[in-house]
Amino acid sequence: KIQALPMSRTFFVGGNWKMNGSTSFTEDLVNGLNAAGLPESVDVLIAPPSVYLVQAQAKASSQIKVSAQNCWKDEKGAFTGELSPVMIKDLGLEWVILGHSERRSIFGESNELIGQKTEAALKVGLNVVFCVGESLEQRETDKTDEIVQAQLQPLVGKVDWSKIVIAYEPVWAIGTGKVATPEQAQDTHNSIRKWLQENVSEEVAASTRIIYGGSVNASNCKDLATRPDIDGFLVGGASLQVESFVAIVNAKL
Repeated sequence: KIQALPMSRTFFVGGNWKMNGSTSFTEDLVNGLNAAGLPESVDVLIAPPSVYLVQAQAKASSQIKVSAQNCWKDEKGAFTGELSPVMIKDLGLEWVILGHSERRSIFGESNELIGQKTEAALKVGLNVVFCVGESLEQRETDKTDEIVQAQLQPLVGKVDWSKIVIAYEPVWAIGTGKVATPEQAQDTHNSIRKWLQENVSEEVAASTRIIYGGSVNASNCKDLATRPDIDGFLVGGASLQVESFVAIVNAKL
C-alpha cells in the first residue's frame, strides 16, 4: 500500500455551506470563526452560497479562505444562472468546489463536464476542491475504486495537481448520518493515492491532499484524522456551527 508521510501535506478543512445561510448568519459565523483562534498549521476554507461570497470575503480573516461552491466551464456568455471562474477570480477568491455529488446526481453533471470545469478554473488561477465518491449500490457491488477512478480520469494530463485537493465523499454518507468507518475511508484514500502514483506520478501521489467528506462531525473527526492518507475534511452540516467546525479544524491537534 502507498503511504506518503502525512507531515508533508498540510491538513485541510473546508466547510461547504450548501444552500444555507443569510446575511446575518454569514456575519455571525464568520465573526465566530475569526474569534476562534484557528491553528495556523491548518488550511481553512469556507464555501458560502454565491450571493454571500463578497460579504464572507470582506469579513473573513486572512487565515480563512473563501470558496465558491461551483462554476461553469466558460468565461462568459449566455449561461443563465451560472458563475464563471473569471468572476470568482475577479472577487479576489482563490478556490472553487467542483464535482460535488449533489452536482453530479441532482444536476446531472458528467465526469467529462466536471473535468472541463476544472480545467477552466485552473486556467484562470483558481484552486479546486475536486469531489469524488460512490453510491451505496456501487459500494455494495465493489465498484468504489472503479467509480472514483472514472471520476478522476478526465484530469489526467490536463491539470496542475498542486492546485487540486481531492475530496472523497461517499454519496451514501452525505447528510445521512452514516459515516464511512476510518478503515473504509483510509482504504479508499489509499487506493486514490495508488491510482495517482500509477497514472500521474509518485510525486503527485505523495503531495496531493485527499480529504474526507460525509457526515463528518466533532465526535468522529479525531479518529478519522489519525489515518495516514486522510489529509483533512470537507464538512457539510457541521460547518454551519462555529463550535463543531472549529473542533473539526482542530482534529489533528
